Amino acid sequence: MNVEQARFNMIEQQIRPWDVLDSRVLELLSTLPREEFVPEDQQALTFVDTHVSLAHGQVMMQPKQEARLLQELNVGPKDRVLEIGTGSGYMTGLLASFAAEVDSVDIFADFLESARAKLRARGFTNINFAEGDASQGWGGNGPYDVIVLTGSIPDLPQRFIDNLNPRGRLAAIVGTEPIMEAVLVMKLEDGSIKRSSLFDTSLPPLINAIRPPRFVF
Repeated sequence: MNVEQARFNMIEQQIRPWDVLDSRVLELLSTLPREEFVPEDQQALTFVDTHVSLAHGQVMMQPKQEARLLQELNVGPKDRVLEIGTGSGYMTGLLASFAAEVDSVDIFADFLESARAKLRARGFTNINFAEGDASQGWGGNGPYDVIVLTGSIPDLPQRFIDNLNPRGRLAAIVGTEPIMEAVLVMKLEDGSIKRSSLFDTSLPPLINAIRPPRFVF
């Protein structure tokens, strides 16, 4: 496989058509090697428009999903970011490339160890890794300017929104199969909330995410 051609095709054929036109994002996607974060047995899927399987039943999001969320969050050089679900560490690296600091939390120690090693090898020094269950919120060093949930959640707990600074942004995949949507939540200066639907999608849930009760007839 010609890796650079495959990367170029991913950007031009998957990401740009999804209205990802921010030059910062496109440049970063071309320079931070996604293949370094994909498991060896999944390398053939690195640049394919699909989820990539990870351990523990988790996945990497599709490249276009990662790119679109990154663009919508508009992470800046003074922003402090909370990432719920380190996973492969690739999204962590994307966020840390733009942010002042990233706190990345995962329930699985092996994900954290692998991501830490790969990102440190790439020269990242602005990422703090923490092991824990953040499915219902994470105080950490909040409040934060940006919060990202990399697994889906049936309903968005208020604790996440409360942990946003004024003008803060939160991205999450909300809902249950078969209906989920990517949403962007913005906290305005007066504390009010603006919620936007970005796209329909599907993603495995965060471990221990509380599911709403189902009606039984």
